[in-house]
Amino acid sequence: MPKASPLSDCLVTVFGGGGYIGNYVVQALLARGARVRVASRRPEKSWPLKPLANLGQLQFARCDLLNNDHITAALAGAEYVVNLVGDFAGDLTSLMGEAPGHMARTAAANGAKGFVHISAIGADENSPTEYGKSKALGERLVREGFENAVILRPSIVFGKDDNFINMFAGMIEHFAVLPVFGHDKQLQLVYVDDVAEAVVAALEAPETHGGKIFELGGPEKLTMLEIHQRIAEAQGRERRFLEVPDGASALFASLPLTPMSRDQWTLLKEGNVVADGANTLAVLGIEARPLGLFLENWMTRYRKFGRFGLANERQKKRASNG
Repeated sequence: MPKASPLSDCLVTVFGGGGYIGNYVVQALLARGARVRVASRRPEKSWPLKPLANLGQLQFARCDLLNNDHITAALAGAEYVVNLVGDFAGDLTSLMGEAPGHMARTAAANGAKGFVHISAIGADENSPTEYGKSKALGERLVREGFENAVILRPSIVFGKDDNFINMFAGMIEHFAVLPVFGHDKQLQLVYVDDVAEAVVAALEAPETHGGKIFELGGPEKLTMLEIHQRIAEAQGRERRFLEVPDGASALFASLPLTPMSRDQWTLLKEGNVVADGANTLAVLGIEARPLGLFLENWMTRYRKFGRFGLANERQKKRASNG
């Protein structure tokens, strides 16, 4: 029989458990036998996970992170804590800086055994972005409040139901010519399941990983242009990509109602890769999985004629090549 997880039957509060990454983290915790409390503004987003939990294994707490009393209540009885909350809009200093600090201090005062805080590559108190500054403040306050906390800094997180690959996939499906912002900027996309496993691995061994910072990236570095090209190829579509100069793309990001904020553009311009010498997924015992392992299957719904579309395109190419 496999060895039982140290998290089995322990209560883990997951702040932001109703979000995209939270969905996977909660599933990974339930699989280890943990009791999970999802604390978020909209915990009902996690209700589809109920069938995966045993009776009493999954609970929900409506939590406004700008209200310290809500945070304190959500931490009552928790032996482990995970904070996944992040955003590009609103009061970022309070949401991603001060609130995690209160979580850490309260968890420590309650005698919690482990604390994992999700930050981001690019967290820097000298960052030109409010996002980067707020993430760095959160890291500092968490470490001050919970000495043994683990900080995880993922690159851009991809998955079947993400808002990154799917946003570009939708545009590539419908438009023959597309602009590419930051075409030469390198990203080290990391698979969402690998991030979830990293959270669990860090929680399970606080005596080994506690107090450390990890940067989470996939096994390859891809430019924005290469990502677009791979998506188009996986859809079996011929597309023309226009490399947009930085000045024009920065202006676009400054306009209202665009899919990219100015902070997101500034972070993209800097690239998003794991630093040399950083602790990585491998240190946590996780083999990072590449985008190419999944992309062709995920693009099925974007192809003309669905799962038959790519086969038809390949047959045409073989025929045209003689």
